[in-house]
Amino acid sequence: MSKFLFRNFVTKPLVALGDLENLDKINMPRIAGINIPDNKPIEIALTYIYGIGRSLSKRILAQAKIDPGIRTNKLPSERINRLREIVEKEYKVEGELRQVKMMNIKRLKDISSYRGSRHSKGLPARGQKTKTNTRTVRGNVRRTMGSGRKKSAEKT
Repeated sequence: MSKFLFRNFVTKPLVALGDLENLDKINMPRIAGINIPDNKPIEIALTYIYGIGRSLSKRILAQAKIDPGIRTNKLPSERINRLREIVEKEYKVEGELRQVKMMNIKRLKDISSYRGSRHSKGLPARGQKTKTNTRTVRGNVRRTMGSGRKKSAEKT
């Protein structure tokens, strides 16, 4: 039997047989169904969850009384469990947030509002100009400088 329990494709040992008691430190913590990276500060690692940015991450860490600069792999499991409770119970993240967003857009389409019609056409919904931007959505892809432009009436 090999001296190593697991190997990756480059044949580097991931876990030696003697490290089985520290196996929970090697696994990345999961919060809201997402693997949080190990070697990043917890403030940055929380932003890997859809719906959590830097400001919300700071607010969650203050609520859990955790130092934002501490690395994820240095956090004890009870702190990770506390973070998991706060994130999953108090905030809409990941699939739940995506579902709410899709339902809001569907509602706008159903009541046939202007914003809903722009969403269904795939055009900007917040008043941006579309003459020069969003050309690929409209099907006007300019490969050269003059293509797609109106010709002037007379030569100068």
